[in-house]
Order: sequence, then C-alpha cells, then structure tokens
Amino acid sequence: MSRRKTERLLNLVICLLATRRPLSAEQIRHAVPGYDREGDEAFQRMFERDKNELREIGIPIDVVRDPWEDEPGYRIERASYELPEITLEPDEAAVLGLAAQVWQRASLAEAASGALLKLRAGGVATDDPAGGALELRVDTRDPAFPALWNAVRDRRAVRFDYRGAGSESVRGRTVEPWGVVSRRGRWYLAGFDRDRAAPRAFRLSRITGQVTTVGRPGAVEVPAGVDLRDMVGFPDEAMEERVAVIRVRQGTCEGLRQLARAVYPGTDGWDEAELTFADPERLAGWMASLGSDVEVAGPPDAREAVIRRLKGALA
Repeated sequence: MSRRKTERLLNLVICLLATRRPLSAEQIRHAVPGYDREGDEAFQRMFERDKNELREIGIPIDVVRDPWEDEPGYRIERASYELPEITLEPDEAAVLGLAAQVWQRASLAEAASGALLKLRAGGVATDDPAGGALELRVDTRDPAFPALWNAVRDRRAVRFDYRGAGSESVRGRTVEPWGVVSRRGRWYLAGFDRDRAAPRAFRLSRITGQVTTVGRPGAVEVPAGVDLRDMVGFPDEAMEERVAVIRVRQGTCEGLRQLARAVYPGTDGWDEAELTFADPERLAGWMASLGSDVEVAGPPDAREAVIRRLKGALA
C-alpha cells in the first residue's frame, strides 16, 4: 500500500470518528486530504474502494439515511470501533514480553514491537526485555523465511530450488506449505511435495535462490490432524566435529572469541580464531550474521556455505 493511500485511509477514519453527525460523501470529499484533487467519478470510485477496504479490516462504517437529506451520511461509532479495556495477569504480560523478544531478529520484529507499544500505551504493564538475565532470540535469517511464512499464511503453493543433504546437486521443488517449524535452532518447511507426491520437510538453509508462489491464494489445504513437529522430528544427521579457521577483525566479535578454541593475534588488523563446529550450514548462518567482521578461511565446505548464504541474502 502506498504512503499516500495509507495517509488517506487514516485521515478518513479520523474524520468519521471525530464528526458529531453523519457526513455526506461530498462533505467527506472536502474534509479528507486526497479526495479533493479528484474528479466526481474518480472520487466516487476511490471512496467506495476505501470504504470497502476499511470494512474488510474490521472498521465499522455506518451508513445513516436521513429522510430530510438526499444523500446518505457516514460515520464511525466510537463505541463499536474502540477495543474494550485490556487486562492481563502478570504471567500473561510476561509471556507477551518474551514472545516479542524472541521475534526481535525475525521478519515479525516490527509487528511484535508494535503490539507491545500499543499495549503499553493502553496502560498494560509488560515485562521489559532489557531487564531480564536471559535474552531469547529466534534466528530466522534464512533468506527463504519471509516468503515461506507468507505462503503458509496465504495457503499458497511455492516453488524453489533445493540442495539435498550431503549433496551439491540442486533440484526444483513444488510444495504445498503446511507450516514453518523450528527444531534445535534450525527452521524447516513442512508440506506436501508435489514432485514426490508425499509429505516432506525441507531445511530452509538448503533452499537456494528465490521462493516463488504458484497458483492462487487459499488453494492449499492443511490435512486435519497433521503434526508438523513430528514431520521434522527425524534424527539429525550424524556429523563429526571439526575445526573452522575464522579470520576476525581486531576489536570485534567478542562472543565468537569467547567460544573459540583458540585465538591467535595478527598484524594486519585481523586475528585468527579456531572454532569447533559440526554443521557447516549452521556455522554459515552465524558467520553471515557477523558481516564484514569475519572471514571463513576453511574448511572449504564451511566457506562455501557462507558464500551461498550471502548470495541468497543478496538475491
């Protein structure tokens, strides 16, 4: 939605809430910025679309017909528009605070922060995330996450390229998404694989390139009783622990330095750290999040995993 349209809809809501008597379409046209520049027919079409959009998102616009007036009037009854007072028990407020904190690094961060802000503005006390000893995070920096989340919400099939476990070959997959699930720090898409004609789970870090939608919204039906967590509950692949050599810019990445097996000082503005890892994809997600302050020197599969992650984010 464009900024101009958003401002027009907001001004329309404010106008209809503030008026003491129903306003005709012509009065609204002169009172709401954005309508006054349009011709008669264009205004009528725009006004009808705006009313429908506001009603679709739950804003009740009443139509009042006065026998003494030729045109109907419009207004928003404050009693039907405003939410009732929100009261939360201390444990409920704590859960909301933790939930917003968990999503802080995800694509839902803005919505979570906005929800807390609205609750606090309404006088509801919520736990301050900064005051706790524990800091929770959900790492959803897989480039495919936002598109898959939206596809699950819209019940719409998707198509993407996927690199199988232990293989460098990439194949296209068309999937009816049922849900996005986190397991042991990794995110998976669970759904029906049309190419295999069977339910499958896909690790998001192995999706390469862009995710595209297929077909119309609402076409995907999630089977009754399906257990998404059970679909991704298979044992992790047995991976042997190895040592990655990481070049770290001096004066940065204190958390990495504390977890490293050893750190050797350098002379060119970079130090060299030895970090134990098992899964190159998981290591790549961490290293990519540190940006230009780190470089993975080896082993080759770990370095390639970081390159793939950065290229996917760029795409």
